[in-house]
Amino acid sequence: MYLHKLQQDEIFVSNEMKSLESITGMPSRKGLENAIISNGKIVNVVSSSYGHIPNELFFKKAEQLLIDAHLKYHKRTINRDDRSFITDFIIEDDHQFSLKNEEGKILPMLRFKNSYDGREKTSGHFGFYREVCTNGLHVSNAQIDFSIKHTKNNTELILPKLNGLFERFLDNEYYEITQKFREMEEITLIDTRAFVKDILKKTKLFPYECSDTNDSPSKKSRELLDLIAVEGNDWYETPTLWDGYNAFNWMLHNTLKKTFSQQEKLDKLIKYINKYAFL
Repeated sequence: MYLHKLQQDEIFVSNEMKSLESITGMPSRKGLENAIISNGKIVNVVSSSYGHIPNELFFKKAEQLLIDAHLKYHKRTINRDDRSFITDFIIEDDHQFSLKNEEGKILPMLRFKNSYDGREKTSGHFGFYREVCTNGLHVSNAQIDFSIKHTKNNTELILPKLNGLFERFLDNEYYEITQKFREMEEITLIDTRAFVKDILKKTKLFPYECSDTNDSPSKKSRELLDLIAVEGNDWYETPTLWDGYNAFNWMLHNTLKKTFSQQEKLDKLIKYINKYAFL
């Protein structure tokens, strides 16, 4: 079962913010007064107004909310070079549901993100975990996400932000989105190539064609087409919009080498796929 094989990186690495002058022995420039040190390495140089948020503070506060709500969950942790970190809380309770593939449960998930090098916002959002292929369906919705700026006294904002996200998560947002998934499953993709080409044109993920002079599908486009075929042929005679959605999600979070924030931005662009359900 995939839930027992989740990635478990060490995210509570040693970290601190120290004055740059105490490290170098030389006066620091204005705006570059402090250094963020992660696991013994300087990963960021910041101003005196910067507020450092340790993983221990942020992720443990988030987990405590699930504990207090008596929710059963599985945890996945990701550490990228001791610079950026993710904790996914995959909820396993009555909220789970499945589509036509009875083996593939789709579970609600809360994702929390932090970074020490400044490349990622301290944030959280609601998504889904697709158990059958360990694919995170990171549904981005402005009503069910938040971010915190790294400023002084920012730790006071953490708990209110977390509470707000959690309340919306437990509200009816979950059911509204899962209904869209079921609708997508009922829509057949008559022309898979036209579908992929149109979504790539709207999202600008990468070019569909090999080049300006060769309109054949590029290598990444062929990979997408193959993914959709594999998704669809397992359970249907022809692929569905749900298969297309999962193929794009897989590309975003596996093939394309993007930062966590870039992935989230692209996730939001995949909303164009949902629009196919209402054309």
